[in-house]
Amino acid sequence: MSILLAEELHDIAPPVDYSLIPTWLLFIGVFVALTIIGLIIWLLVRSRKSAIPAKSARERALEELDRLENEIEKEQPYRFSIRISDVLRQYVTEQFHLPVMRQTSVEFLTALALSSPFSEDERMLLEDFLNRCDLIKFARYESTSSDSRQLLEEATRFVKGGEFAIASV
Repeated sequence: MSILLAEELHDIAPPVDYSLIPTWLLFIGVFVALTIIGLIIWLLVRSRKSAIPAKSARERALEELDRLENEIEKEQPYRFSIRISDVLRQYVTEQFHLPVMRQTSVEFLTALALSSPFSEDERMLLEDFLNRCDLIKFARYESTSSDSRQLLEEATRFVKGGEFAIASV
């Protein structure tokens, strides 16, 4: 009897794979699909960030000049003249593609006398500003916060442009 029962009961067969696509191909397909979805999301995020227009050289310079205005009374005139000169030089370099950051004031003003993208009023204002800064920085002129304020006003007028009639009044 036990032989008959043993013949009726047999081992369970392993599962049969009915898939027509190999398993490794499914993993590769899922990987490629997730990579494409990630790339699309990255491109969308990147395009939103670049949609914000970059600030112009003039806007950046005016923002920096506004920050410096709050520091006139706190900072030594010598240090202030260096910082404001750097702002104006950076603006001229970015806006007009002139090598003012690599030249001394005298070299730059000499080059402007030969060929200048500035009007006569702008050139005179720039010359006055650079000479005043050089006087404070190199001749160690005893300047005050009112000198710093005058440098700030000249730099702001130059960056804004077109406001030279106010300076002569």
